[in-house]
Amino acid sequence: MNFLVVGLGGGLGAAVRYGIGLLPWRGSFPLSTLFINLLGAAVIGFLAGLAAQRRIGPRTLLFWKTGICGGFTTFSTFSLESMQLISAGERGPAALYILLSLAGCLTGIWLGQTLSQSLAG
Repeated sequence: MNFLVVGLGGGLGAAVRYGIGLLPWRGSFPLSTLFINLLGAAVIGFLAGLAAQRRIGPRTLLFWKTGICGGFTTFSTFSLESMQLISAGERGPAALYILLSLAGCLTGIWLGQTLSQSLAG
C-alpha cells in the first residue's frame, strides 16, 4: 500500500511540475526550476513540522513528502541546468542560480516549519 501511496503522490507531483514548466518564461535563467525547488522546499518543511508535532500520519507523510514533493522538486534538473550555464560560460548566472536555490530552499524549509508550528498554537 505504501508503494501505491508514494507512486500516486509522485505522479501528481511530476504532473504539477510539468505544468509549471509550461508557463511562458523567456531567457536562459532557469526560473521555473528555481520556483519549483523553492516551493517544494517550503512544502516539505511544512510537512516535516507537522510530522514532528504528530499532526499527520506516516502514510500521509509518505504521500506528500516522498510522493508529491519527490515527484515535484527537481534537484537533478537543477544540477544539469547549473552545469549547462557553467559550460556555456554563464558563470555569473550559474553562481546566482546555485546561491538562490540553496539559500532559498533552506529558507523555504525554515518558513514551512515555522508556519506549521504557528498553526499548532
